[in-house]
Amino acid sequence: MKPWTLMGTTACAAILAAQAAFADVTPEQVWTGWKDMATSAGQTVTAASESREGASLVVKGLSIASSGEGADATLTIDQVTFTDKGDGSVSVTASDSYPLKVRAAGEEGKADVLTTIDISHPGLRVDVSGSPDEMRYDFAAPTLSVKLAGVESPDPAEIPEDLVVEATVTALAGNYIVAGAADGARSVSSNATADAFSMILQGTDTSDPGNASKISAKVTLTQIAGTSTGKSVGDMANMAAALKAGMAAEGNFTYGGTTMDMTVAEATGETKVSSSASGGDVTFALDAGQMAYGGKARDMSMTMSGGDLPVPQISMAYKEGAFNFAMPVSKSDAPAPFGFGLKLADLTVSDELWNMFDPGMQLPRDPMTVIVDTTGTATLNVDLMDDAAIMAMGDASPGALNSLDIKALQVKMAGADVTGSGALTFDNGDLVTYGGFPAPTGTISLKAMGLNGLLDKLTAMGLVPEDQVMGARMMLGMFAKVVEGQPDTMVSDLEFKDKHFFANGMQLQ
Repeated sequence: MKPWTLMGTTACAAILAAQAAFADVTPEQVWTGWKDMATSAGQTVTAASESREGASLVVKGLSIASSGEGADATLTIDQVTFTDKGDGSVSVTASDSYPLKVRAAGEEGKADVLTTIDISHPGLRVDVSGSPDEMRYDFAAPTLSVKLAGVESPDPAEIPEDLVVEATVTALAGNYIVAGAADGARSVSSNATADAFSMILQGTDTSDPGNASKISAKVTLTQIAGTSTGKSVGDMANMAAALKAGMAAEGNFTYGGTTMDMTVAEATGETKVSSSASGGDVTFALDAGQMAYGGKARDMSMTMSGGDLPVPQISMAYKEGAFNFAMPVSKSDAPAPFGFGLKLADLTVSDELWNMFDPGMQLPRDPMTVIVDTTGTATLNVDLMDDAAIMAMGDASPGALNSLDIKALQVKMAGADVTGSGALTFDNGDLVTYGGFPAPTGTISLKAMGLNGLLDKLTAMGLVPEDQVMGARMMLGMFAKVVEGQPDTMVSDLEFKDKHFFANGMQLQ
């Protein structure tokens, strides 16, 4: 099943407010708009009956189905009621709980696997207002839970009898504003908050009767908030076509304190893992130009004990961990921007872990940092969201690298600190000079402090053979030069020019 189709069905189930988002100011218009939007997303909506009961339109036996390659999903709701409030707005209520059934095709010669998920939201309140051209719906739910109800498999032994998977959101509230006609482009802006999110996972792995293991895990997040904007155009089930027609989405998700506790019990004993963080965020964006994703976590700490660890307990922590990437997704004759970033700041590990390879405490145990920040441009030869085009590529390259900017590079650990930056462009018409890689033009500048001292310590500890260290020093001598007046500091300017390679002005190729 295409992931965006299944995601659309699940989201519609999990937050009934999304159904009201497609509403107009009368119950019939709400219902019709909802069906139109589901159809444009590749879903099929049917109902056992529709009837007017005073100010309300009552829909019973509602079914929302979607299907794709090797899987299908069906959501069934006993009753949804659209009520005219008499003030130009509509309230929407539904059964407190209902099932989502996901069927995945079994292996050749075997029956399908049927997974049932129960969704419940007692006390959910949805109010829809606005005009046919711009509708707003406000929703609030004391709790929203999604729980695994069962799995029917041709190999029952593979499914733990005591398997528990459940996620719960508390104090959910927010609103959506939807603008645009049902048969055209629609824009959606939204925001939502929740006091907390929790997820539990429990079960016993019986695939190895002689060493059955049991897992128990719980994850919690607090102070959750999210905003998003988007534009839907045409057939949303065909992502490549929708992007070309103008489909776009972007959003930001933030959270406060988070914790994770997990215990794995095996015949050899228990392994316990616990972690926490003070907060973080996740961002995303998608349009015809690019797909982007990023995340950040602050003040993270983790402790692990038991099991097969060679020490009773190990722990680690960092001040900030972050990543981001952005890449083009559509075929184009012109270069398009991309980016990649990674940051792990002030990482510390416990002495128990250090002592495993440095019992004599010869290496500095200062906090470690790794930073990579790059941008560039590339030209795609294929639409990455077009499944057929990707399959037709075979082993061909999806595009060409045009340029790369190293905005920041740092590796700091064990007394050494290596930093760098640079910029390169690439000649994709020359794949000979550098053995199949497009010929670069540009410079990369590097600076290393404390590197020779680290090599000395690694040799004294016996972690690196002396002959290998000698080879490393010879390579440093070729590519780097010592900075006068600065102990154990070297710099290197690596230049690619006129199909030649230079290190600190000396031609090496």
